[in-house]
Amino acid sequence: MANFDWHAERSDLAGIALLDRAPESEGIDLKAVRLYRLGRVRAQMKHYGVDAVILSDPINIRYATGARNMQVFCQRNAPSRYLLLTATKSILFEFTGCLHLGQGFETIDEVRPSKTASFVAAGPDIQAREKEWAAEMADLIAELCGKGATVGLERLNAGTAISLKDFGLHIVDAQQPVEMARAVKSSEEMKCVNASLRATEGGVAKLREAIRPGMTENELWSVLHQSVIAQNADYCETRLLNAGARTNPWFQETSSSVIGENELIALDTDVVGCHGYYSDFSRTFHSGPGKPTAAQRELYKVAYEQVQANMDILHAGMSFRDYADRAWDIPEKFYENRYYLSAHGCGMTGEYPYLYHKGDFPDAGYDGEILAGMTICVESYIGEAGGHEGVKLEQQVLVTETGVELLSQFPFEEDLLR
Repeated sequence: MANFDWHAERSDLAGIALLDRAPESEGIDLKAVRLYRLGRVRAQMKHYGVDAVILSDPINIRYATGARNMQVFCQRNAPSRYLLLTATKSILFEFTGCLHLGQGFETIDEVRPSKTASFVAAGPDIQAREKEWAAEMADLIAELCGKGATVGLERLNAGTAISLKDFGLHIVDAQQPVEMARAVKSSEEMKCVNASLRATEGGVAKLREAIRPGMTENELWSVLHQSVIAQNADYCETRLLNAGARTNPWFQETSSSVIGENELIALDTDVVGCHGYYSDFSRTFHSGPGKPTAAQRELYKVAYEQVQANMDILHAGMSFRDYADRAWDIPEKFYENRYYLSAHGCGMTGEYPYLYHKGDFPDAGYDGEILAGMTICVESYIGEAGGHEGVKLEQQVLVTETGVELLSQFPFEEDLLR
């Protein structure tokens, strides 16, 4: 983690922000990771004919530059910090008092103070603030790219986007080039992914060891939080740990409900871990003290079968439509409560592509190609509609030239597989 002497008088912080001596960084060329990611974004901008992008999603800013600051705060307070990126220039507009956090990165040419164009920052003067913000940005883009440039935007409030268009810029959505950039990982980037997964697996091991009937879901869920934060993770993106009847249906947020005896406990990690990379695997445990019932084992074995079967068919060059057609058929009694995706991309968070079930493909699906270098999470939720319990399992894999490499290594439950 970065080491700052906040009381020292210094005018040049270059290099200090890049000091990263935490154990999870050993053996990783973080400079190479950052330069690869920046190059990916610029290549996709060129491919899609985008002259400049203004990134305000903190995850995308971190992807393009490596700079991290108040991730969750900035996700709901846009644009409080933002990145202007062109083919030749990278300018980070950093939050008030935080300019030092953007210093020293080879991916950032200049750090300037941001101007927050939001109602909470400007109050009733919001329209004037938005126009001022847009005028300054339009002048800068014209200087760097020429007048009438094509600019990709994301996560800006409507007034700023409208004002930018009024200044003669051609506005497009930045999502496609950025998502396509993030989709393919380098070998050095994969070291970051694996470091995040190993840290999260350690946290899940502590959570599993802490399971006791009588504790609340929240108490158990907090074990994972404490462990991953201690290992330099950012946060858990969701609250998905449930026990007993609250495992069916899925997507019930972790609560103060008390865990009973001999119940299933299902969790989805969704950890934005060290280096900002997503650790996304799901496991289901048994609270004891007795053995799992036949019904609990059936749910678990069916979910396990789905994950394994769909991992086996994944390969580079496969179309999304072909994957949907070949994916494991969910038994009818479990179909209504199926997970909404069969699989999805994973990087610094859940990302492109979404791979849909065959039955959902006509309405929700889109086609594309599974590429070597994509990291994919293969999903399963098995529980009957109106049933008592359900099982959530998920594995994270890397697509290679010859198949897939398993990334998530946390073991499955032998008692539930018997």
